[in-house]
Amino acid sequence: MTMTLLEIMRTSSVIPVIAIDDPDHAVPLARALVAGGIRVLEVTLRTKHGLEAIRAMSEVPGAIVGVGTLTRPEEFAQARDAGAVFGVSPGLTSALVAAAKSSGLPLLPGVMTPGEVMAARENGFQQLKLFPAVPAGGIGMLNAIYGPLPDVTFCPTGGISQETASQFLALKNVACVGGSWLTPKDAIAAGNWDRITEIAKAASGLRSV
Repeated sequence: MTMTLLEIMRTSSVIPVIAIDDPDHAVPLARALVAGGIRVLEVTLRTKHGLEAIRAMSEVPGAIVGVGTLTRPEEFAQARDAGAVFGVSPGLTSALVAAAKSSGLPLLPGVMTPGEVMAARENGFQQLKLFPAVPAGGIGMLNAIYGPLPDVTFCPTGGISQETASQFLALKNVACVGGSWLTPKDAIAAGNWDRITEIAKAASGLRSV
């Protein structure tokens, strides 16, 4: 069953932002996160193993795998063909708008200002990633945007932690948050998947008020 982007965002309170340095870690990492209740996984293209990891993780039962750090139009079709069911970009350009539409890959584009929010909405995007969330103004910015633009839903990402996530999730215009704290590099390098499952359990327990 095909899920809408909003349905995907509402599936997990936190979407882990994942960078895979070793492709052998992809499947056990995805299994550990899903076991902890975190099903929506954003695998970034920040490393050369991104597409390979997406291909492997998309086979893990229960995982909903998307691609992150989309910055070039050609990456959309590549990620879709690898098994990604949604995409995330740090910003939005006319070329990325066209690529999203032609590939059919639902896109969560990054925005930082009210003007960028309005431009994204004009291009048909009503689910957006506030990025980088904390430097962009965090909770204060999201509350300010809600007044004139209440029909836009956000996944704030950048500078959010386990300790601050619930404050963001309590906002009316936030469906989920993105964070890299769920996948600490030392735990991945050590293959400490039980630790990652425990972190995921704590994150999946975060719910908006």
